[in-house]
Amino acid sequence: MERYIKMSDGHFVFTRTLTPTMPCRGHIHILHGMAEHSGRYSKFAQILCDAGYAVTMHDHRGHGETAAYNGTLGFFAEANGFDRVVEDVREVIVTMHAPFADVPLIVFGHSMGSFIARRYIQLYGQHVDNVILCGTGSVSPLHMVGHYVAQALAKQRGKETESALLNKLSFGSFNKQFANPKTAYDWLCSVEHEVQKYMDDPYCGFIPTNQFFVDLTAGFKELNRKKEIEKIKKNLPILLISGSKDPVGDAGQGVYKVAEQFAAAGIQDVTVYLFEDRRHEILNEDNQQAVHQVLLRWLEKYDTK
Repeated sequence: MERYIKMSDGHFVFTRTLTPTMPCRGHIHILHGMAEHSGRYSKFAQILCDAGYAVTMHDHRGHGETAAYNGTLGFFAEANGFDRVVEDVREVIVTMHAPFADVPLIVFGHSMGSFIARRYIQLYGQHVDNVILCGTGSVSPLHMVGHYVAQALAKQRGKETESALLNKLSFGSFNKQFANPKTAYDWLCSVEHEVQKYMDDPYCGFIPTNQFFVDLTAGFKELNRKKEIEKIKKNLPILLISGSKDPVGDAGQGVYKVAEQFAAAGIQDVTVYLFEDRRHEILNEDNQQAVHQVLLRWLEKYDTK
């Protein structure tokens, strides 16, 4: 089922729902990544649904059908856009979890969605039973440099102007570790036709705006604060999954840094799983069935149905 949900600021967010035919064992809400949309997770969502999970997802503002309906691709808001996107998640989940209120709530976030999920569990984790962070990474000083550059560009060239410079600074080096790349997006996945599908999708690969980068890096800075990480409930099970050659996770090093931050904050159940030689979009790699099995086995550990 597809529908729009009106947010508290009047913005309409596009959502998708899959409901299992068998007794529901949990509700998984998927948060997609940057410069893509929830429709790319339809196959994965169906696999989860076939395993007994209700699955919901939405297009973040500035992305997909949400942007097409009432926004600009690659633009969150005039100010504090990352906070607004996190608030969207809360409002969407409140609405979409209502039919599944008697089963566990699991939040799955990929890439940018994983950073949004990390902020979400800092603020609203008391309502979450499990969280899966896919293709995440650590926050570095370079992100803070990017924040000040983005602020200057937004002021000089306009908030809604595409930022080719920041886009290049963000992703320009990601292909370097791969020999003879055929496209600018080889770092996403080793399966050529999956990369081509991304390139052919009009809602993927767009260049975000100056203000988007202001908001995104501001969000990174906030979620990386020690006192914010310590707000996460200590008994929340967290699974971090990535490819061992994912540049977003610094080939695994950044993923382990995030896990160490969680452990230092007293979170008791943190698991890291790296898929050898796989890249950023592990859900689209040639071993995706193994990825699905790992995810489902991990969820089954907490299954109370």
